[in-house]
Amino acid sequence: MPARINPSILSADFVNMERDLDRIGTADYVHVDVMDNHFVPNLTFGPQMVERIQAVSPIPLDVHLMIDDPDRWAPGYAELGAFSVTFHAEAAADSVALARRLREIGARAGIALKPGTAVEPYLEILGEFDQVLVMTVEPGFGGQRFIADVMPKLDALHAERARTGLDVWLQVDGGVTVDTIRIAAEHGADTFVAGSSVFGAPDADAAIVELRAAAAQHLH
Repeated sequence: MPARINPSILSADFVNMERDLDRIGTADYVHVDVMDNHFVPNLTFGPQMVERIQAVSPIPLDVHLMIDDPDRWAPGYAELGAFSVTFHAEAAADSVALARRLREIGARAGIALKPGTAVEPYLEILGEFDQVLVMTVEPGFGGQRFIADVMPKLDALHAERARTGLDVWLQVDGGVTVDTIRIAAEHGADTFVAGSSVFGAPDADAAIVELRAAAAQHLH
């Protein structure tokens, strides 16, 4: 199983977005954080900006919705052509129905769990999702410290994936560096969101290559 590196444009230069997208050509996907200043105390992009990013990005979009009422809004991002749309378990009224709708439209369906959200209720419905995002920081802002205490969630997800043979990607987001990516990979993660460690590097593509190599040594 390969290590996927998805740089978060939350750490990019918003005024020079197309330039920064061109800096990450070796990435697997572009992680786009949509925040509404309600579900999290920050405000970033809406559908119009995501549509424009979709038009100019050289690689597919991995959209992460940190918003209220994703049951209403998430399908619109799938309709824009995003490769993957991830919504938060804590915000969705019906996670299974929403995931099925996203898949019907043609996007991969992801569900995200905050650090304090238990994973157990989602293990029995794991097959409804293409990706589970285990937040390794509190969602809302970039540049936070990696929370290693959530690794047991990855252990549980990895064990259930192995038991069932499901093709579900296990993603982590928050504080991902060359050092912490090894920890997450050891616990079953295979898809990694990295912001400042990529866009803050002099050579973003080289940083992606380094992160992927570090993770690959510890993948299950």
